[in-house]
Amino acid sequence: MYEKDGTKYFIVDSHIHAWDGTPANQANRYGEGFLNCFFDYHRNLSPESEIWTHEQFQKQSEEKILHDLFEVGYVDKAIFQPTYLTDFFVNGFNTTEQDGALAEKHPDKFIVNGGWDPRDGEAGLGALERLAERWQLKGTKLYTAEWKGESKGWKLTDPWSYRYLEKCQELGIRNIHIHKGPTIYPLNRDAFDVADVDDVASAFPELNFIVEHVGLPRLEDFCWIATQEPNVYGGLAVAMAFMHHRPRYFAQIIGELLFWLDENRITFSSDYAIWTPKWLVEQFVDFQIPEDMQDEYGVLTTDVKRKILGLNAARLYDIEVPAEMRAAEPEVPAGREPVASELNQEVLSS
Repeated sequence: MYEKDGTKYFIVDSHIHAWDGTPANQANRYGEGFLNCFFDYHRNLSPESEIWTHEQFQKQSEEKILHDLFEVGYVDKAIFQPTYLTDFFVNGFNTTEQDGALAEKHPDKFIVNGGWDPRDGEAGLGALERLAERWQLKGTKLYTAEWKGESKGWKLTDPWSYRYLEKCQELGIRNIHIHKGPTIYPLNRDAFDVADVDDVASAFPELNFIVEHVGLPRLEDFCWIATQEPNVYGGLAVAMAFMHHRPRYFAQIIGELLFWLDENRITFSSDYAIWTPKWLVEQFVDFQIPEDMQDEYGVLTTDVKRKILGLNAARLYDIEVPAEMRAAEPEVPAGREPVASELNQEVLSS
């Protein structure tokens, strides 16, 4: 929980990792390059006081994770999002099992999400069933640009992907997080294109599609899809980190998201351990859209910030929020309706 000027904020960090990027776990030069690319994002967008050494960045201890998130980071609940990358890392970069081992020791602090890859075919469907039973999954994280042998990616619209999304519905896994947007060495930018979200969001209205990184740099593509698909959400991982060095760019991002989606479909993410939640939470509560941009984008109210920092993700994952930290405003205030999804919201709930 974070408190500022008498206002309390319930914090759900909806995109975190417990990774092993050490040289001992790197299978090849691609593993080293992937970790180095993450580190460059960390080094170039963090405040100077928050920059770690490369060695600190490679892997975090249990004590370090608990300290950064819960002791000083204000987080009430954190959601693990796995990133397997078994072609690049000997034991995987950040697997459900690795995350689950930590979550099992601290069940009041963490939620574990699973992962799947349609290229695993029938065997993967069985593995997903076992993951769901073992970890009581409510969500999953997908990495459409991940390499597997000769393949350098897949699409949500692939026939086997449909089979996996149907399995998610059957198993009650309703939150589908997808990395869409920023490329990471050596993965290909086009394999992270947000375009395939449009089709599956229409085909699976009972599922929520949380597009992590809001499709950057294809923000406009993402917004035009999300405004007509009421089950599409924007995850602020990476986008939020621009707040420190590029505040006007971040104001443009958050302003566009509020215009096209509204404040009920945007979620906070630190993307730990690329960044730590402490400075992100503190700066976002203090942040305001510059005056010369407010005619177009409006202002960030306390309730908007409360929803983004925790209440929206809490709703997706049925996390109980103390009464004093709930928003006072209605879900969609007058004059802030989504551009093109209002009637489709009724379709989804019918």
